[in-house]
Amino acid sequence: MAIEVFNRREIKYLISDEDKNALLNIISDYMDADLYNKDGKPYTICNIYLDTKADELIRKSLEKPAFKEKIRLRSYGQAALTDKVYLESKKKYDSVVNKRRTTFTLEDAYKYFESGIITDSPIMNHQVMREIDYIMNFYKLEPRVFISYDRLAFFEKNNSDFRLTIDRNIQTRREDLRLDSPIYGEQLLPEGKWLMEAKAFKSFPLWFVHFLSERKIFSTSFSKYGTEYKNYLNKQNKK
Repeated sequence: MAIEVFNRREIKYLISDEDKNALLNIISDYMDADLYNKDGKPYTICNIYLDTKADELIRKSLEKPAFKEKIRLRSYGQAALTDKVYLESKKKYDSVVNKRRTTFTLEDAYKYFESGIITDSPIMNHQVMREIDYIMNFYKLEPRVFISYDRLAFFEKNNSDFRLTIDRNIQTRREDLRLDSPIYGEQLLPEGKWLMEAKAFKSFPLWFVHFLSERKIFSTSFSKYGTEYKNYLNKQNKK
């Protein structure tokens, strides 16, 4: 069952092919691959980010406030209308992230976006849904951006506190905002670059800190949605 409510620190790093390969050479000593990473292959995550018509949430986020929040609808791979999807609110204060999510079928999620009607369902976390619905109505949010990526994910052995994800093939688009559509879009990262995120409730393990130090890998404030929005603005300004 997917975790629906949690708090954790999330630190991001942009790494090269060489850094990624060096990490994969040692990671099995410390971490187990996510069950979705069958035979060592990445799995695909698709998201629709919700925002105002004026892209208020992402514009505020790019100003780097102490507190920021976002709402997104997530599926694992291209979804069918009857598949489970996850509506998430993600709030960040400094480096600490609070994520709350509830489960829909994709068909019910579309109905909610179109009419505001919440379908009663046994798979839904109703408390979380009420919180998300308040945010949706307060800002008058609507689907704005599709972002997908292929992910390798790892959990520290005997310790679910530390998680590591490595994303590639980050694709974005501002049309055809459906999770049942084919997965396509513009590439967000240059060739040979990967986005790594270290996630923990407490501190990062020493072996990982040593790896970062030896490879001279430093944290970054890179945001998938934020980078997509900057690219979008650049294109609009060139018209």
